[in-house]
Amino acid sequence: MKGLPALVWRNTKLFFKDKGMFFTSLITPLILLVLFVTFLGNVYRDSLDMTVADVPGVSELPESLVEGFVGGWLFSSLLAVCCVTVAFCANMLMVQDKVTGARTDLTMAPVGRGCLAMGYYISTAISTLIICFIALGACFVYLGKMGWYLSGEDMILTCLDVMLLTMFGTALSSVVNHFLSTQGQISAVGTIVSAGYGFICGAYMPISQFSEGIQTFISFLPGTYGTALLHSHLMRGTYEAMEDVLPVQAVDGLRGAFDSDLVFQGHTVTEPEMYLVLGGAVAILIGVYVALGKMKRA
Repeated sequence: MKGLPALVWRNTKLFFKDKGMFFTSLITPLILLVLFVTFLGNVYRDSLDMTVADVPGVSELPESLVEGFVGGWLFSSLLAVCCVTVAFCANMLMVQDKVTGARTDLTMAPVGRGCLAMGYYISTAISTLIICFIALGACFVYLGKMGWYLSGEDMILTCLDVMLLTMFGTALSSVVNHFLSTQGQISAVGTIVSAGYGFICGAYMPISQFSEGIQTFISFLPGTYGTALLHSHLMRGTYEAMEDVLPVQAVDGLRGAFDSDLVFQGHTVTEPEMYLVLGGAVAILIGVYVALGKMKRA
């Protein structure tokens, strides 16, 4: 185990030292941020205006409440994407070591294959958490200026969501990257994940906007529940403040339309069930990753 800290330090340092790999990991979050600033933010503001317009006796919502709602959705979506796409980019070091031959040199060192595999996993999780917690800090600063409705409990739960979703993204990328061995495969997987994950986890647009068949498919994906947890915790205080202005039915409708309440096969999924699904997926993926390492020398 003495070699594990050295491997973790080596992998983490190489990720932040490689500017290409580092900035590539930020492409998807930046694209999502641009989408929200230029287009999606106004769409959500218009949705709120339409909701208020249908409520008798309510002319408009306070600006801080609107911005708290839009900001909560923006950053919960951004964090949900970061936790997975950044993990994939950070874990590509595992494949690059195969391409450059560094992996062969490492296997000749007095460390076991399990230690080598865990070195990649832990360093990827650390690198991803650093970036995601910086993004989370920016989220808190933004909401503090525009519309703060978070409780201490929601802040703690949001941090827990980020950690758990990072473990999921790291475990998923570890399993996928285990089968990659060329630079072309790295580029292809990175492009697919960066372009597609935001759609299938409900970050780019609410799941309720998709067709019924796609909604059913997405409901089977563990990452969907991580996104829903972030939506719920970063926006719960906003919904509670809205209940002082809007009817409960209207607020519940917003919760369902913006994925804070998820329905699976006619059953409304509770937060403990979401944590169970996401935690179970992490455990299974880590088990698969360990099993793959024992079956075949990568």
